[in-house]
Amino acid sequence: MTYDTTQHSIPLASGGGVQLTRFRPTGSPRAAVLCWHGAIESGRIFHSRSGKGLAPWLATHGFDVFVADQRGRNGALPQPARGVRLDQTDVIRDEIPATIEATIELSGQAHLHVVAHSWGGVLIAAHLAHRPANRVRVVSQVYFGSKRCVHSWSPQRLLYVDLIWKGLGPLVRGLWGYMPARALGWGSDDEYAGMHRQSVAWVRPSPWRDSRDGFDYAAALAHGGLPPTLHLAGAADRALGHPDDVARFAAECGPHIQENRLLGIGAGLSRDYGHLDMLTHPQAAEEVYPLAEAWLSAHGEKPCS
Repeated sequence: MTYDTTQHSIPLASGGGVQLTRFRPTGSPRAAVLCWHGAIESGRIFHSRSGKGLAPWLATHGFDVFVADQRGRNGALPQPARGVRLDQTDVIRDEIPATIEATIELSGQAHLHVVAHSWGGVLIAAHLAHRPANRVRVVSQVYFGSKRCVHSWSPQRLLYVDLIWKGLGPLVRGLWGYMPARALGWGSDDEYAGMHRQSVAWVRPSPWRDSRDGFDYAAALAHGGLPPTLHLAGAADRALGHPDDVARFAAECGPHIQENRLLGIGAGLSRDYGHLDMLTHPQAAEEVYPLAEAWLSAHGEKPCS
């Protein structure tokens, strides 16, 4: 199945806006899918400039796919700079709900599926905790390598999480006034200072509470939890989405229909996948993407009651 690609902007009252890239299949779409990226990256994790990636793949399989770029990512304004005061609370309470509304309006569907990578799953889950009315609008979800706290120990964790993200990160943030991840080779996109500050607090083993008003996201999900969610973890991911930390995050999200899958040779796949290549490796289209498509298809077009 072929598809058309269009760009849409979602302006926000607090300035700037979310950018949406839509992959609309020809004919009648099966369902709408919203894709949300993680930290120091953009929606490009779901689609390359050459037309590869999960988003166009899902479109060729009949889904109407919307890939979000948060403010400050992939050209979405305002760009990270000293003095920009936006943070992840703004994403949770402003950007995500506005994007859900836009996706539903543009698609003409009453409900949607959500696909998230890494920290994007944490932000989506936090939004659904804070805005429970939106839980019934989400049919199902697929989280790729999403974890909140990092408990697991490994040499990679010491380097990427403890030394870089929690150690050097705050120093760099103070010098630049934002997180210059691109210049440092730490990620594909820069990050607002507030986003980095709040994520550092959440990565540490600590209660899942908002730094602004103390809202307890875990408590809000303790009764009801998330929509049906497939939690995927890379067998070779030893730091940014360690399988044990992914499982802990799934439990922290409260009781919900869920499945935890390990992406690796031991599960019958051709290789052990890492944090990024679970979405970007050429072989992922043959053995990882179909897992996501099967989950979305199995849960139909209406949310579970």
